[in-house]
Formats: sequence, structure tokens, C-alpha cells
Amino acid sequence: MLHVERKEQILNFLQSRETVSVQELVSAVGASESTIRRDLTELESEHYIKRLHGGASLLKRKLEEPSIAEKQSTNQKDKKALAAEAASLVKERDCIFLDAGTTTVEMIPHLTGKDIVVVTNGIPHVPLLLERGIQTYVTGGKAKPGTSALTGEKAVMSMHEFRFDTCFLGMNGVDAVHGYTTPDPEEAFVKKTALSLSSKSWVLADPSKMGETSFASVAQLEKAAVLTSDSMDEKYLEQLQQRTEVKVVKL
Repeated sequence: MLHVERKEQILNFLQSRETVSVQELVSAVGASESTIRRDLTELESEHYIKRLHGGASLLKRKLEEPSIAEKQSTNQKDKKALAAEAASLVKERDCIFLDAGTTTVEMIPHLTGKDIVVVTNGIPHVPLLLERGIQTYVTGGKAKPGTSALTGEKAVMSMHEFRFDTCFLGMNGVDAVHGYTTPDPEEAFVKKTALSLSSKSWVLADPSKMGETSFASVAQLEKAAVLTSDSMDEKYLEQLQQRTEVKVVKL
């Protein structure tokens, strides 16, 4: 098989999968592991794919934003591990901001019994917090279809009534150069505001978010610490650690 044909076959295979491992590509393409790794390196340099620990994924479009249902079905092991670790960082009597998202919502069961106050813009978060007897405030704002987040100017205005010990944010893209990004400028504004009102900020990001850049900028990398899992690429981890605090959770 020609070099160009093999790379095209790799891209076609990736179109049907969110992520693939090197071994899956070896079986699908019928080439050696070393050849596949060289092809992936070339495709990454040509900005077609993103290398992951032991595999690769297609780069996402800048405005692409999966729905809650799509997010809930991916990287569940990573998200649950990150959420449990994030919840362990919450201290008694803390006031925290809990961002909308499928990783932050996983924190809620681990917050049971803690004497804390939570402010959130995540619509699905509210009943789960109330069920556990957690004092909860909800931002105003426009309810966003797809992600069930409250966004926009009214959300930001209501947030300025509070100050947070810690905020926990989801993010679509975490990049060593472009920082934290998300597809929707209105949602980016909410995240920026949470960062500005918090003494400590954490971005919860599974390895699929690393190296991704979305449309709207939230902040530079130094503005928050990153919580991720040990399934991410070690080389990229080193790049992030040069710019900000990174806490790695073992799966």
C-alpha cells in the first residue's frame, strides 16, 4: 500500500471512531506498529489528528460542541476519577462554583455530607445537589440547548454577587499555547467570570481535551490548575507542567 493511501485509510478509520489505539490501526491498516506511529506523527504535524497516549483522535472543529448525551457516553472512567479527586479538594465551609458539564456533575455524589455552599450554572446539577442537602444557588441566564448550561449576560451579572474559595470548570480545549477554550463565547464569558471570582481554580479535563482548541478563548493556561488522568500523553503533560500546575489522577 502506498504511503498516501495508508494515511487516507487511517483518517477514514478515525472518522467512524472518536479515538483509536495504535494496535487497532495496525489491525485495520495491516502495517507495522512503527509504520503506524510514523504516519500518526506526520498526520499530527499536518493538523489532521491529535496524538493520544497509545493512539490518536481527529482534531475537532472550532465550533463543534457535543451534546450532554454525547459527552456522557465518552471517557466515563476518566471523568469519574477526575470528579472524585476534585471533590476531595473541597474543604468544609467552602463556597464553590460548579460549572455546567458532564465531569463536574460527577463530583456531586462525592460532596454528600460536606458543609459547603455551591453556586452553579448547570441545570442538571441542581436537583442532584438538593437531593443531598447541599446549600445551592443557581445563576440566572439563558438556558442553552444541548449542554443545559445557563449562560449569557444575566448569568454573569448574578455571579458577581458571590466570591468563591474554589471553582471547578469543564473545558472543551486545553492547549499549551492557546490555553483554555470553549465553542460558545457566552459560555466562555461565564467561565472567565468564575475564574476572576475564585481564590483557586481547577479545570477538569480528560485526555481527549488536551491539544484541542475551540472558538472562544476563556483564559491562558496559568489562570487555572489542570486536573487530568494518567492516560494522557506524557510528552504533552510535560508541556502543560511548564506552564501551570497539573494534578494527575491514576486510573
